[in-house]
Amino acid sequence: MKFSKIIAIVTDLRLSIQQAVRPTLMAIIKSPTLIFRPRALSRLFFYHVWTLFGPGLNSDTTEVKSNLITPYAKGIVLEIGAGLGHTALYLSPSRVRKYVALEPNVLMHPHIREAAAHVGFSEESQTLLILACGAEDWESIALAIGGQNRVDTIVSVLTLCSIPEPERTIKTLADKVLKDGGQFIFFEHVASKRPDVRFWQWFWSPIWKICFGGCVLDRPTDDYILRLENVWETSPAINGDEDRRGIWGLEGEDKEYLLWHQMGRLVKCSV
Repeated sequence: MKFSKIIAIVTDLRLSIQQAVRPTLMAIIKSPTLIFRPRALSRLFFYHVWTLFGPGLNSDTTEVKSNLITPYAKGIVLEIGAGLGHTALYLSPSRVRKYVALEPNVLMHPHIREAAAHVGFSEESQTLLILACGAEDWESIALAIGGQNRVDTIVSVLTLCSIPEPERTIKTLADKVLKDGGQFIFFEHVASKRPDVRFWQWFWSPIWKICFGGCVLDRPTDDYILRLENVWETSPAINGDEDRRGIWGLEGEDKEYLLWHQMGRLVKCSV
């Protein structure tokens, strides 16, 4: 593995610290009790980080998400970790009845409202619902949307790297929240299949996790999803552009990239 690929991530770490340290310290000075609330402090820091990185990442992946999300997302759409609300921009109001944005960091909520309004979703029209609970809290999600197994589409974009107990959470959401015949759509960076790359993902993860909201670089999210083989309909990796299913990679992506991506669309078995 090239040394330049190993240290490339340092630039992002430096930028994140430069972006977030000053406003976070100013917030502590204004409200000293923040130092006794580590979760709130972490969310504040990451909010400032993501306002720098989020828009650029969205622009860089516009084509990917337009092809992955827009043609398929329908009905009630639940997004795990909505962040600044960029996924709303890839939802078609003619296909999506309600956009449910799950985002524990309430500092992100105004951005979600703004992005959703840009394409016609709003709380006033009951086409937008923002929830501040975590993805693991399936009971709160079900209560908010009117019961279990009501969601037609679950979307996750660069989120499963940071949620607690990801394998259990994915399974529970599929079992308790997603409808039979509903779909799970994701775009995530995951653990590399190359041992040398995976080592450096593991090496950088502790400091990356601090700067980027708990994100774990070497999390095998795609493997977690595939292990739920009894949950998803069996299908070829690709069924054509109009009904693409399975898990696939980002075309042309460097295999030495520490933020190596996988994406997919899976359909839940009908009883």
